[in-house]
Amino acid sequence: MLLFVSDLSHLNWIQIQWAGRLLINITIVEVVAVRKDISLLLALMLVSSYAWAGKGTPEDPWIIGMSQCNLGEPWRVQMNTDIRQAASRHNNIRVDFKDAQNDSLRQRTHVEEFTAQKVDVLLVSPLEAAPLTPPVKAAFEAGIPVIILDRKIIGDSFTCFIGADNKLIGEMAGKWINEKLKGQGIVVELKGLMTSTPGNDRHSGFRKGIEGSAIQIPFEADARWLEPNGRKEMESALARFPKIDLVYAHNDPMAHGAYLAAKAAGREKSIQFVGIDALPHEGMMYVKQGLFAATFLYPTGGAEAIETALKIMSGEKPPREIILDTVCITRDNVDEWLKKAGQSAPGK
Repeated sequence: MLLFVSDLSHLNWIQIQWAGRLLINITIVEVVAVRKDISLLLALMLVSSYAWAGKGTPEDPWIIGMSQCNLGEPWRVQMNTDIRQAASRHNNIRVDFKDAQNDSLRQRTHVEEFTAQKVDVLLVSPLEAAPLTPPVKAAFEAGIPVIILDRKIIGDSFTCFIGADNKLIGEMAGKWINEKLKGQGIVVELKGLMTSTPGNDRHSGFRKGIEGSAIQIPFEADARWLEPNGRKEMESALARFPKIDLVYAHNDPMAHGAYLAAKAAGREKSIQFVGIDALPHEGMMYVKQGLFAATFLYPTGGAEAIETALKIMSGEKPPREIILDTVCITRDNVDEWLKKAGQSAPGK
């Protein structure tokens, strides 16, 4: 079969991917006129060798590979749950999960395995940006649509990014804390993994939010998103500083770890705790019970990932980015948000 390609200059990478899929059974491609950038043609020829792993039927479902960086964080467990629940509504897809257990090398291997498997869509929630960029780029350049969740990679070798604006969340937290402390006070910052984009963004956004205030941050530590680490770092802070007004943690588990350390030291009443994630059974519950002053909603994007994957496999072009909304949850609105989540909790 002979195909004449008159011009590729108007195509973006997503369109090239789809054009490539149409060339699976084509043996000769004659190019009449292409743009000077020959890499565009090479990309088209490369993806033409890729075929769907499934046909999108109950008997032969589309295969979605999900590379999760770890399941040690409750928020990530919830992300996988949201993906499973959304996928369960469709009998023409199957999701294969892999847990990297907080190991970037293991996650690289998982992405490479999904690429070799030729999954129909690849979902990746990276542990760290730099180590995951090469294998994700390789999958993308092999013609596999790639949806990045929560944490970004370096560059633009992906089909769609789904996540909240972490810098905005950090800034919102900073402004809320600045107002709560009336522009002054001693704050401990427990940071997420600083080699990840959310950790950096929640830190820089927070600093922007308290800009111009007299708030002091004499203690900050990378607790790598984990509750035990948050507790350990808070124990160090409590030992060093007789006065701490507030703890700002990049997620709710670290904030809860800090609360437990303060409670063990008999100082939990004099310190306020602010986290991010707002899972109904964690952050929202802690606010309802009076343990936290506030938590900021960070949606998992799991349902949106399945919705986007289905659109891709049906031939639609997804948006380059899907930015999820956030909100500050305090005692004033926690009941409303628990109700939205279908849960309730007893008061303190």
